[in-house]
Amino acid sequence: MNLHQYAETHEVTNQPPSLDGANLYRIDLPLQQWSRHFGAGWAQDRIDAYGALAGGPLMAAGFLANQHKPQFHSHDRYGHRIDLVEFHPAYHDLMRTAIEHGLPSLPWTEPRQGAHVARASMTYLHSQAEAGSGCPLTMTFAAVPALKLQPELAQYWLPKVLATEYDPRNIGDRHKVGVTLGMAMTEKQGGTDVRANTTRAYPVGAPGPGQAYELVGHKWFCSAPMCDAFLTLAQTEKGLSCFLLPRHRPDDGRNQFYIQRLKNKLGNCSNASSEVEFRGALAWMIGEEGRGVPTIIEMVAMTRFDCMVGSSALMRQALTQAAHHCAHRQVGGRLLAEQPLMQNVLADLALESEAALALSLRMGRALDQPDDPQQVRFSRLVTAVGKYWICKRAPSMINEAAECMGGAGYVEDSILPRLYREAPVNSTWEGSGNVQCLDVLRALSKEPGVLDALFDELGDGHGDPRLAVHIGNLKAAFADTGDVQYRARQLTEDIALGLQAKLLLEAGNATVSDAFIGSRLGGSGRVYGGLPRGVDVGEIVARSTPNWPL
Repeated sequence: MNLHQYAETHEVTNQPPSLDGANLYRIDLPLQQWSRHFGAGWAQDRIDAYGALAGGPLMAAGFLANQHKPQFHSHDRYGHRIDLVEFHPAYHDLMRTAIEHGLPSLPWTEPRQGAHVARASMTYLHSQAEAGSGCPLTMTFAAVPALKLQPELAQYWLPKVLATEYDPRNIGDRHKVGVTLGMAMTEKQGGTDVRANTTRAYPVGAPGPGQAYELVGHKWFCSAPMCDAFLTLAQTEKGLSCFLLPRHRPDDGRNQFYIQRLKNKLGNCSNASSEVEFRGALAWMIGEEGRGVPTIIEMVAMTRFDCMVGSSALMRQALTQAAHHCAHRQVGGRLLAEQPLMQNVLADLALESEAALALSLRMGRALDQPDDPQQVRFSRLVTAVGKYWICKRAPSMINEAAECMGGAGYVEDSILPRLYREAPVNSTWEGSGNVQCLDVLRALSKEPGVLDALFDELGDGHGDPRLAVHIGNLKAAFADTGDVQYRARQLTEDIALGLQAKLLLEAGNATVSDAFIGSRLGGSGRVYGGLPRGVDVGEIVARSTPNWPL
Protein backbone atom coordinates (compact mmCIF):
# COMPACT_ATOMS: atom_id res chain seq x y z
CA MET A 1 0.00 0.00 0.00
CA ASN A 2 1.29 3.45 -0.94
CA LEU A 3 0.52 5.50 2.17
CA HIS A 4 1.45 8.73 0.42
CA GLN A 5 -1.76 8.57 -1.54
CA TYR A 6 -3.61 9.30 1.74
CA ALA A 7 -1.49 12.29 2.73
CA GLU A 8 -4.09 14.69 1.32
CA THR A 9 -7.41 13.69 2.86
CA HIS A 10 -9.61 16.21 1.12
CA GLU A 11 -9.84 19.15 -1.24
CA VAL A 12 -10.60 22.50 0.40
CA THR A 13 -13.85 23.79 -1.05
CA ASN A 14 -16.76 26.03 -0.07
CA GLN A 15 -14.53 28.58 1.68
CA PRO A 16 -14.61 32.33 0.95
CA PRO A 17 -11.57 33.90 -0.73
CA SER A 18 -9.28 35.87 1.55
CA LEU A 19 -9.96 39.56 2.12
CA ASP A 20 -6.25 40.14 2.78
CA GLY A 21 -5.13 43.29 1.01
CA ALA A 22 -8.62 44.63 0.35
CA ASN A 23 -8.87 48.42 0.18
CA LEU A 24 -11.35 49.02 3.02
CA TYR A 25 -12.46 52.29 1.46
CA ARG A 26 -13.18 50.88 -1.99
CA ILE A 27 -15.27 48.00 -0.63
CA ASP A 28 -17.34 50.37 1.54
CA LEU A 29 -19.92 52.20 -0.58
CA PRO A 30 -21.68 53.79 2.44
CA LEU A 31 -18.39 55.34 3.61
CA GLN A 32 -17.71 56.74 0.15
CA GLN A 33 -21.16 58.30 -0.06
CA TRP A 34 -21.47 59.63 3.49
CA SER A 35 -17.99 61.17 3.59
CA ARG A 36 -18.82 63.06 0.40
CA HIS A 37 -22.28 63.95 1.67
CA PHE A 38 -20.83 65.70 4.70
CA GLY A 39 -18.20 67.72 2.90
CA ALA A 40 -15.08 65.57 2.58
CA GLY A 41 -15.24 65.14 -1.17
CA TRP A 42 -11.92 66.94 -1.48
CA ALA A 43 -10.26 64.29 0.71
CA GLN A 44 -11.40 61.16 -1.12
CA ASP A 45 -7.94 60.39 -2.50
CA ARG A 46 -6.47 60.60 1.00
CA ILE A 47 -9.19 58.42 2.45
CA ASP A 48 -8.76 55.95 -0.42
CA ALA A 49 -5.02 55.76 0.22
CA TYR A 50 -5.62 55.06 3.88
CA GLY A 51 -8.17 52.40 2.98
CA ALA A 52 -5.45 50.52 1.11
CA LEU A 53 -3.16 50.72 4.12
CA ALA A 54 -5.89 49.69 6.57
CA GLY A 55 -6.84 46.59 4.62
CA GLY A 56 -3.24 45.64 3.89
CA PRO A 57 -0.20 46.28 6.11
CA LEU A 58 -2.16 47.78 9.02
CA MET A 59 -4.53 44.82 9.18
CA ALA A 60 -1.56 42.47 9.40
CA ALA A 61 0.11 44.68 12.01
CA GLY A 62 -3.10 44.67 14.03
CA PHE A 63 -3.01 40.92 14.47
CA LEU A 64 0.64 41.03 15.57
CA ALA A 65 0.13 43.93 17.98
CA ASN A 66 -2.70 42.07 19.70
CA GLN A 67 -0.86 38.75 19.84
CA HIS A 68 2.13 40.42 21.51
CA LYS A 69 0.76 42.53 24.34
CA PRO A 70 2.68 45.46 25.85
CA GLN A 71 5.17 44.46 28.53
CA PHE A 72 5.85 46.57 31.62
CA HIS A 73 9.37 46.80 33.07
CA SER A 74 9.56 48.64 36.39
CA HIS A 75 13.37 48.37 36.69
CA ASP A 76 16.30 47.78 34.41
CA ARG A 77 18.73 44.88 34.96
CA TYR A 78 20.87 47.01 37.26
CA GLY A 79 17.99 47.79 39.60
CA HIS A 80 17.24 51.33 38.42
CA ARG A 81 13.58 52.33 38.25
CA ILE A 82 12.67 52.93 34.59
CA ASP A 83 8.85 52.57 34.31
CA LEU A 84 9.10 51.40 30.72
CA VAL A 85 6.37 49.79 28.63
CA GLU A 86 7.64 47.95 25.57
CA PHE A 87 5.47 47.40 22.50
CA HIS A 88 5.79 45.04 19.57
CA PRO A 89 7.21 46.73 16.45
CA ALA A 90 3.84 46.24 14.74
CA TYR A 91 2.26 48.61 17.25
CA HIS A 92 4.80 51.28 16.37
CA ASP A 93 4.06 50.72 12.68
CA LEU A 94 0.38 51.40 13.37
CA MET A 95 1.13 54.54 15.33
CA ARG A 96 3.66 55.84 12.83
CA THR A 97 1.35 55.34 9.85
CA ALA A 98 -1.57 57.07 11.55
CA ILE A 99 0.46 60.05 12.71
CA GLU A 100 2.21 60.50 9.38
CA HIS A 101 -1.21 60.59 7.69
CA GLY A 102 -2.52 63.20 10.11
CA LEU A 103 -5.07 61.22 12.10
CA PRO A 104 -4.36 63.18 15.30
CA SER A 105 -3.80 66.51 13.54
CA LEU A 106 -5.71 66.96 10.26
CA PRO A 107 -8.63 69.15 11.42
CA TRP A 108 -6.29 71.40 13.41
CA THR A 109 -3.65 71.84 10.72
CA GLU A 110 -6.12 72.06 7.79
CA PRO A 111 -9.22 73.69 9.31
CA ARG A 112 -11.54 73.63 6.31
CA GLN A 113 -15.02 72.32 5.67
CA GLY A 114 -14.98 68.54 5.79
CA ALA A 115 -11.71 68.25 7.72
CA HIS A 116 -13.26 66.57 10.77
CA VAL A 117 -15.27 64.32 8.45
CA ALA A 118 -12.14 63.35 6.50
CA ARG A 119 -10.19 62.66 9.67
CA ALA A 120 -13.09 60.64 11.12
CA SER A 121 -13.29 58.62 7.90
CA MET A 122 -9.60 57.69 8.09
CA THR A 123 -9.94 56.91 11.79
CA TYR A 124 -12.90 54.68 10.87
CA LEU A 125 -10.64 52.77 8.50
CA HIS A 126 -7.73 52.60 10.94
CA SER A 127 -9.94 51.26 13.73
CA GLN A 128 -11.12 48.41 11.53
CA ALA A 129 -7.53 47.26 11.21
CA GLU A 130 -6.57 47.83 14.84
CA ALA A 131 -8.49 49.74 17.48
CA GLY A 132 -6.10 49.68 20.44
CA SER A 133 -3.66 52.14 18.92
CA GLY A 134 -6.59 54.50 18.58
CA CYS A 135 -6.39 55.36 22.28
CA PRO A 136 -3.21 57.50 22.18
CA LEU A 137 -4.11 58.77 18.70
CA THR A 138 -7.48 59.97 19.95
CA MET A 139 -6.11 61.56 23.11
CA THR A 140 -3.42 63.41 21.15
CA PHE A 141 -6.09 64.69 18.77
CA ALA A 142 -8.54 65.53 21.54
CA ALA A 143 -6.08 67.40 23.76
CA VAL A 144 -5.73 70.29 21.32
CA PRO A 145 -8.81 72.33 22.40
CA ALA A 146 -7.81 72.03 26.07
CA LEU A 147 -4.20 73.03 25.38
CA LYS A 148 -5.37 76.13 23.53
CA LEU A 149 -6.92 77.37 26.76
CA GLN A 150 -3.38 78.03 28.07
CA PRO A 151 -1.53 79.94 25.33
CA GLU A 152 1.94 79.89 26.93
CA LEU A 153 1.82 76.09 27.18
CA ALA A 154 0.20 75.71 23.77
CA GLN A 155 3.01 77.71 22.16
CA TYR A 156 5.51 75.02 23.12
CA TRP A 157 3.37 71.86 22.97
CA LEU A 158 1.03 72.35 20.01
CA PRO A 159 3.69 72.27 17.26
CA LYS A 160 4.86 68.93 18.65
CA VAL A 161 1.34 67.56 19.09
CA LEU A 162 0.42 68.52 15.53
CA ALA A 163 3.64 67.28 13.92
CA THR A 164 3.26 64.33 11.57
CA GLU A 165 6.30 62.60 13.04
CA TYR A 166 6.13 59.65 15.42
CA ASP A 167 8.94 59.33 17.94
CA PRO A 168 8.48 56.53 20.51
CA ARG A 169 11.89 56.97 22.14
CA ASN A 170 11.91 57.19 25.93
CA ILE A 171 13.53 60.63 26.01
CA GLY A 172 12.53 64.15 26.99
CA ASP A 173 9.98 66.00 24.87
CA ARG A 174 12.42 68.84 24.09
CA HIS A 175 14.39 66.35 21.96
CA LYS A 176 11.37 65.39 19.86
CA VAL A 177 9.68 66.96 16.87
CA GLY A 178 6.46 65.04 17.48
CA VAL A 179 4.83 63.88 20.72
CA THR A 180 1.74 61.99 21.86
CA LEU A 181 -0.54 62.91 24.76
CA GLY A 182 -2.50 60.78 27.21
CA MET A 183 -5.04 61.26 29.96
CA ALA A 184 -5.27 60.30 33.65
CA MET A 185 -8.52 61.26 35.36
CA THR A 186 -10.18 58.58 37.48
CA GLU A 187 -9.14 57.35 40.91
CA LYS A 188 -10.02 54.25 42.92
CA GLN A 189 -12.53 55.87 45.24
CA GLY A 190 -14.36 57.90 42.59
CA GLY A 191 -14.24 56.43 39.10
CA THR A 192 -16.54 58.60 36.99
CA ASP A 193 -17.10 60.87 39.99
CA VAL A 194 -13.86 62.79 39.49
CA ARG A 195 -14.88 65.40 42.04
CA ALA A 196 -14.07 62.72 44.64
CA ASN A 197 -10.42 62.75 43.49
CA THR A 198 -7.85 63.11 46.27
CA THR A 199 -4.69 63.85 44.26
CA ARG A 200 -3.29 67.17 45.50
CA ALA A 201 -1.40 69.86 43.59
CA TYR A 202 1.10 72.12 45.41
CA PRO A 203 2.39 75.27 43.69
CA VAL A 204 6.15 75.35 43.14
CA GLY A 205 6.11 79.15 43.12
CA ALA A 206 3.29 81.50 42.23
CA PRO A 207 -0.06 79.66 41.88
CA GLY A 208 -2.52 79.91 39.02
CA PRO A 209 -3.01 79.09 35.34
CA GLY A 210 0.16 78.26 33.45
CA GLN A 211 2.16 77.87 36.65
CA ALA A 212 4.15 74.86 37.84
CA TYR A 213 2.84 72.54 40.55
CA GLU A 214 3.89 69.27 42.12
CA LEU A 215 1.23 66.56 42.18
CA VAL A 216 0.88 63.85 44.82
CA GLY A 217 -1.67 61.08 44.44
CA HIS A 218 -2.77 58.19 42.25
CA LYS A 219 -4.77 57.45 39.11
CA TRP A 220 -6.71 54.21 38.77
CA PHE A 221 -6.72 54.49 34.97
CA CYS A 222 -3.98 56.14 32.96
CA SER A 223 -4.27 55.34 29.29
CA ALA A 224 -1.15 54.91 27.15
CA PRO A 225 1.46 55.57 29.88
CA MET A 226 4.33 55.93 27.39
CA CYS A 227 2.85 59.14 26.00
CA ASP A 228 5.05 62.19 26.37
CA ALA A 229 2.60 64.10 28.57
CA PHE A 230 -0.83 63.70 30.18
CA LEU A 231 -3.81 65.83 30.99
CA THR A 232 -4.82 65.07 34.56
CA LEU A 233 -6.87 66.41 37.47
CA ALA A 234 -5.78 67.38 40.98
CA GLN A 235 -7.14 69.35 43.91
CA THR A 236 -5.83 72.83 44.73
CA GLU A 237 -6.95 75.38 47.31
CA LYS A 238 -9.71 76.43 44.91
CA GLY A 239 -10.85 72.95 43.98
CA LEU A 240 -10.33 70.40 41.21
CA SER A 241 -8.04 71.77 38.50
CA CYS A 242 -6.56 70.56 35.22
CA PHE A 243 -2.84 70.01 34.66
CA LEU A 244 -0.43 69.02 31.91
CA LEU A 245 2.06 66.50 33.32
CA PRO A 246 5.06 65.55 31.12
CA ARG A 247 6.78 62.20 31.54
CA HIS A 248 10.15 63.98 31.64
CA ARG A 249 11.14 67.15 33.45
CA PRO A 250 12.67 70.13 31.60
CA ASP A 251 16.13 69.01 32.72
CA ASP A 252 15.52 65.62 30.97
CA GLY A 253 15.22 63.82 34.29
CA ARG A 254 12.36 61.38 34.83
CA ASN A 255 9.28 63.00 36.28
CA GLN A 256 7.93 61.56 39.53
CA PHE A 257 5.42 59.50 37.54
CA TYR A 258 5.39 55.84 38.54
CA ILE A 259 3.56 53.02 36.79
CA GLN A 260 2.17 50.53 39.31
CA ARG A 261 0.96 47.92 36.85
CA LEU A 262 -0.77 47.45 33.51
CA LYS A 263 -4.46 46.60 33.45
CA ASN A 264 -5.38 43.07 32.38
CA LYS A 265 -8.32 43.99 30.16
CA LEU A 266 -11.10 42.18 28.34
CA GLY A 267 -9.95 43.65 25.04
CA ASN A 268 -8.02 46.63 23.74
CA CYS A 269 -4.99 44.41 24.19
CA SER A 270 -2.46 46.21 22.02
CA ASN A 271 -2.87 49.35 24.11
CA ALA A 272 -1.34 49.72 27.55
CA SER A 273 -3.69 50.96 30.26
CA SER A 274 -2.14 51.48 33.66
CA GLU A 275 -2.38 52.46 37.28
CA VAL A 276 0.02 55.24 38.22
CA GLU A 277 1.20 57.27 41.17
CA PHE A 278 2.38 60.88 41.25
CA ARG A 279 5.04 61.39 43.94
CA GLY A 280 5.68 65.09 43.54
CA ALA A 281 5.29 64.99 39.75
CA LEU A 282 5.92 68.33 38.06
CA ALA A 283 2.91 69.62 36.11
CA TRP A 284 1.51 72.91 34.78
CA MET A 285 -2.01 74.18 35.34
CA ILE A 286 -4.26 74.53 32.31
CA GLY A 287 -7.30 76.78 32.48
CA GLU A 288 -8.87 78.46 35.47
CA GLU A 289 -8.00 77.13 38.91
CA GLY A 290 -10.85 75.14 40.40
CA ARG A 291 -12.43 74.64 36.97
CA GLY A 292 -10.68 71.41 36.08
CA VAL A 293 -13.73 69.52 34.88
CA PRO A 294 -14.93 72.20 32.42
CA THR A 295 -11.33 72.48 31.17
CA ILE A 296 -10.71 68.79 30.57
CA ILE A 297 -14.23 68.30 29.19
CA GLU A 298 -12.89 70.01 26.05
CA MET A 299 -10.78 66.90 25.61
CA VAL A 300 -13.45 64.47 26.76
CA ALA A 301 -15.94 65.70 24.16
CA MET A 302 -13.54 64.84 21.36
CA THR A 303 -12.67 61.43 22.81
CA ARG A 304 -16.39 60.63 23.05
CA PHE A 305 -16.75 61.52 19.39
CA ASP A 306 -14.01 59.03 18.60
CA CYS A 307 -15.85 56.41 20.64
CA MET A 308 -18.73 56.85 18.18
CA VAL A 309 -16.41 56.56 15.20
CA GLY A 310 -14.55 53.61 16.73
CA SER A 311 -17.69 51.61 17.48
CA SER A 312 -19.02 52.33 13.99
CA ALA A 313 -15.73 51.01 12.62
CA LEU A 314 -15.92 47.79 14.62
CA MET A 315 -19.46 47.22 13.37
CA ARG A 316 -18.45 47.86 9.78
CA GLN A 317 -15.55 45.41 9.91
CA ALA A 318 -17.80 42.77 11.48
CA LEU A 319 -20.35 43.34 8.72
CA THR A 320 -17.64 43.20 6.05
CA GLN A 321 -16.45 39.82 7.29
CA ALA A 322 -19.95 38.37 7.67
CA ALA A 323 -21.26 39.62 4.32
CA HIS A 324 -18.15 38.43 2.50
CA HIS A 325 -18.38 35.00 4.12
CA CYS A 326 -22.05 34.60 3.25
CA ALA A 327 -21.52 35.78 -0.33
CA HIS A 328 -19.24 32.78 -0.94
CA ARG A 329 -20.37 30.08 1.49
CA GLN A 330 -22.94 27.54 0.33
CA VAL A 331 -25.35 25.63 2.52
CA GLY A 332 -27.63 23.09 0.93
CA GLY A 333 -26.19 23.93 -2.47
CA ARG A 334 -27.18 27.59 -2.21
CA LEU A 335 -25.19 30.65 -1.19
CA LEU A 336 -25.99 31.84 2.32
CA ALA A 337 -26.40 35.40 1.06
CA GLU A 338 -29.21 34.25 -1.24
CA GLN A 339 -31.22 32.56 1.48
CA PRO A 340 -34.14 34.65 2.77
CA LEU A 341 -33.52 34.39 6.50
CA MET A 342 -29.81 35.14 6.18
CA GLN A 343 -30.65 38.07 3.91
CA ASN A 344 -32.93 39.40 6.65
CA VAL A 345 -30.11 39.19 9.19
CA LEU A 346 -27.41 40.66 6.94
CA ALA A 347 -29.65 43.50 5.79
CA ASP A 348 -30.50 44.33 9.40
CA LEU A 349 -26.81 44.40 10.30
CA ALA A 350 -26.10 46.61 7.29
CA LEU A 351 -28.77 49.09 8.39
CA GLU A 352 -27.27 49.28 11.87
CA SER A 353 -23.79 49.84 10.47
CA GLU A 354 -24.79 52.53 8.01
CA ALA A 355 -26.94 54.41 10.52
CA ALA A 356 -24.02 54.46 12.98
CA LEU A 357 -21.67 55.79 10.32
CA ALA A 358 -24.17 58.44 9.21
CA LEU A 359 -24.65 59.81 12.72
CA SER A 360 -20.90 59.76 13.41
CA LEU A 361 -20.02 61.69 10.26
CA ARG A 362 -22.92 64.09 10.83
CA MET A 363 -21.26 64.82 14.15
CA GLY A 364 -18.02 65.46 12.27
CA ARG A 365 -19.89 67.89 10.04
CA ALA A 366 -21.05 69.81 13.12
CA LEU A 367 -17.48 70.00 14.42
CA ASP A 368 -16.46 71.47 11.07
CA GLN A 369 -18.70 74.47 11.81
CA PRO A 370 -17.41 75.81 15.15
CA ASP A 371 -18.68 79.34 14.43
CA ASP A 372 -22.29 78.25 13.93
CA PRO A 373 -24.09 78.33 17.31
CA GLN A 374 -26.70 75.89 16.07
CA GLN A 375 -24.05 73.33 15.14
CA VAL A 376 -22.24 73.84 18.44
CA ARG A 377 -25.47 73.09 20.32
CA PHE A 378 -26.14 70.10 18.10
CA SER A 379 -22.67 68.65 18.70
CA ARG A 380 -22.99 69.24 22.45
CA LEU A 381 -26.05 66.98 22.51
CA VAL A 382 -25.10 64.40 19.91
CA THR A 383 -21.71 63.75 21.50
CA ALA A 384 -23.57 62.14 24.40
CA VAL A 385 -26.42 60.66 22.35
CA GLY A 386 -24.13 59.02 19.83
CA LYS A 387 -21.62 57.87 22.43
CA TYR A 388 -24.45 56.12 24.27
CA TRP A 389 -26.36 54.58 21.38
CA ILE A 390 -23.70 53.57 18.87
CA CYS A 391 -21.37 52.16 21.51
CA LYS A 392 -24.26 50.32 23.14
CA ARG A 393 -25.29 48.71 19.86
CA ALA A 394 -21.85 47.50 18.83
CA PRO A 395 -21.37 44.36 20.99
CA SER A 396 -24.67 42.70 20.07
CA MET A 397 -24.27 43.62 16.41
CA ILE A 398 -20.76 42.13 16.28
CA ASN A 399 -21.98 39.00 18.04
CA GLU A 400 -24.66 38.55 15.39
CA ALA A 401 -22.14 39.07 12.60
CA ALA A 402 -19.91 36.39 14.10
CA GLU A 403 -22.87 34.04 14.27
CA CYS A 404 -23.46 34.52 10.54
CA MET A 405 -20.05 32.90 10.04
CA GLY A 406 -20.71 29.99 12.40
CA GLY A 407 -17.62 28.49 13.99
CA ALA A 408 -15.38 30.42 11.60
CA GLY A 409 -16.41 33.63 13.35
CA TYR A 410 -15.64 32.25 16.82
CA VAL A 411 -12.00 31.33 16.36
CA GLU A 412 -9.07 33.69 16.79
CA ASP A 413 -7.90 33.15 13.22
CA SER A 414 -10.71 35.47 12.22
CA ILE A 415 -10.89 39.06 13.44
CA LEU A 416 -14.39 38.68 14.95
CA PRO A 417 -13.31 37.66 18.48
CA ARG A 418 -11.03 40.70 18.69
CA LEU A 419 -13.80 43.01 17.47
CA TYR A 420 -16.19 41.54 20.03
CA ARG A 421 -13.75 41.98 22.91
CA GLU A 422 -12.92 45.49 21.77
CA ALA A 423 -16.51 46.70 21.52
CA PRO A 424 -17.26 47.23 25.25
CA VAL A 425 -14.34 49.59 25.77
CA ASN A 426 -16.05 52.39 23.86
CA SER A 427 -19.25 52.12 25.89
CA THR A 428 -17.29 52.15 29.17
CA TRP A 429 -14.43 54.57 28.50
CA GLU A 430 -15.16 58.29 28.92
CA GLY A 431 -18.39 57.64 30.80
CA SER A 432 -20.61 54.57 30.63
CA GLY A 433 -24.19 54.50 29.40
CA ASN A 434 -25.86 56.09 32.40
CA VAL A 435 -23.31 58.91 32.44
CA GLN A 436 -24.07 59.71 28.80
CA CYS A 437 -27.83 59.66 29.30
CA LEU A 438 -27.62 61.96 32.30
CA ASP A 439 -25.39 64.24 30.24
CA VAL A 440 -28.11 64.33 27.57
CA LEU A 441 -30.58 65.54 30.20
CA ARG A 442 -28.03 68.07 31.48
CA ALA A 443 -27.48 69.49 28.01
CA LEU A 444 -31.19 69.72 27.26
CA SER A 445 -32.16 71.29 30.58
CA LYS A 446 -29.26 73.58 31.38
CA GLU A 447 -27.87 74.79 28.07
CA PRO A 448 -30.11 77.24 26.21
CA GLY A 449 -31.06 76.34 22.67
CA VAL A 450 -29.98 72.69 22.72
CA LEU A 451 -33.52 71.30 22.67
CA ASP A 452 -34.46 73.70 19.87
CA ALA A 453 -31.35 72.64 17.93
CA LEU A 454 -32.45 69.01 18.22
CA PHE A 455 -35.94 69.58 16.88
CA ASP A 456 -34.69 71.95 14.19
CA GLU A 457 -32.47 69.11 13.02
CA LEU A 458 -35.26 66.54 13.15
CA GLY A 459 -37.71 68.83 11.34
CA ASP A 460 -41.22 67.66 10.58
CA GLY A 461 -40.45 64.11 9.52
CA HIS A 462 -39.27 64.89 5.99
CA GLY A 463 -42.42 63.50 4.45
CA ASP A 464 -42.40 60.22 6.34
CA PRO A 465 -45.45 59.91 8.63
CA ARG A 466 -43.74 57.31 10.82
CA LEU A 467 -40.87 59.65 11.58
CA ALA A 468 -43.31 62.52 12.12
CA VAL A 469 -45.14 60.46 14.76
CA HIS A 470 -41.83 59.56 16.39
CA ILE A 471 -40.82 63.23 16.59
CA GLY A 472 -44.20 64.14 18.05
CA ASN A 473 -43.87 61.44 20.69
CA LEU A 474 -40.37 62.67 21.49
CA LYS A 475 -41.63 66.22 22.03
CA ALA A 476 -44.34 64.92 24.34
CA ALA A 477 -41.81 62.85 26.26
CA PHE A 478 -39.66 65.90 26.93
CA ALA A 479 -42.67 67.98 27.93
CA ASP A 480 -43.36 65.41 30.66
CA THR A 481 -40.70 66.17 33.25
CA GLY A 482 -41.82 63.52 35.74
CA ASP A 483 -39.28 60.76 36.53
CA VAL A 484 -37.15 62.04 33.65
CA GLN A 485 -33.94 60.51 35.00
CA TYR A 486 -35.64 57.14 35.22
CA ARG A 487 -36.57 57.45 31.54
CA ALA A 488 -33.23 58.86 30.40
CA ARG A 489 -32.12 55.79 28.46
CA GLN A 490 -35.37 55.56 26.52
CA LEU A 491 -35.27 59.27 25.72
CA THR A 492 -31.67 59.04 24.53
CA GLU A 493 -32.46 56.01 22.38
CA ASP A 494 -35.43 57.79 20.82
CA ILE A 495 -33.29 60.83 20.00
CA ALA A 496 -30.66 58.61 18.38
CA LEU A 497 -33.16 56.67 16.29
CA GLY A 498 -34.92 59.84 15.20
CA LEU A 499 -31.67 61.44 14.08
CA GLN A 500 -30.50 58.30 12.27
CA ALA A 501 -33.85 57.97 10.50
CA LYS A 502 -33.76 61.62 9.45
CA LEU A 503 -30.22 61.31 8.09
CA LEU A 504 -31.01 58.19 6.07
CA LEU A 505 -34.13 59.85 4.63
CA GLU A 506 -32.17 62.97 3.77
CA ALA A 507 -29.55 60.93 1.88
CA GLY A 508 -32.18 59.81 -0.58
CA ASN A 509 -31.73 56.02 -0.65
CA ALA A 510 -35.36 55.04 -0.15
CA THR A 511 -34.62 51.34 0.21
CA VAL A 512 -32.28 51.94 3.16
CA SER A 513 -34.34 54.64 4.88
CA ASP A 514 -37.65 52.81 4.52
CA ALA A 515 -36.20 49.60 5.95
CA PHE A 516 -34.57 51.45 8.85
CA ILE A 517 -37.69 53.40 9.76
CA GLY A 518 -39.96 50.39 9.30
CA SER A 519 -37.84 48.29 11.65
CA ARG A 520 -36.51 50.80 14.19
CA LEU A 521 -39.56 53.03 14.50
CA GLY A 522 -42.13 50.39 13.55
CA GLY A 523 -41.54 48.08 16.49
CA SER A 524 -40.33 45.01 14.61
CA GLY A 525 -38.01 42.29 15.96
CA ARG A 526 -35.96 42.74 19.11
CA VAL A 527 -33.03 40.81 17.60
CA TYR A 528 -31.33 41.26 14.26
CA GLY A 529 -33.11 39.53 11.41
CA GLY A 530 -36.60 40.72 12.28
CA LEU A 531 -37.07 43.16 9.40
CA PRO A 532 -40.70 43.62 8.32
CA ARG A 533 -42.11 42.23 5.08
CA GLY A 534 -41.57 44.17 1.90
CA VAL A 535 -37.97 45.24 2.53
CA ASP A 536 -35.64 44.88 -0.45
CA VAL A 537 -33.11 42.94 1.57
CA GLY A 538 -31.16 41.89 -1.51
CA GLU A 539 -30.37 45.47 -2.44
CA ILE A 540 -29.36 46.38 1.11
CA VAL A 541 -27.09 43.34 1.42
CA ALA A 542 -25.48 44.02 -1.96
CA ARG A 543 -24.82 47.64 -0.93
CA SER A 544 -22.62 46.54 1.96
CA THR A 545 -21.06 43.32 0.62
CA PRO A 546 -17.42 43.67 -0.44
CA ASN A 547 -16.91 43.30 -4.16
CA TRP A 548 -13.48 41.81 -3.79
CA PRO A 549 -11.16 41.43 -5.55
CA LEU A 550 -12.01 44.58 -7.48
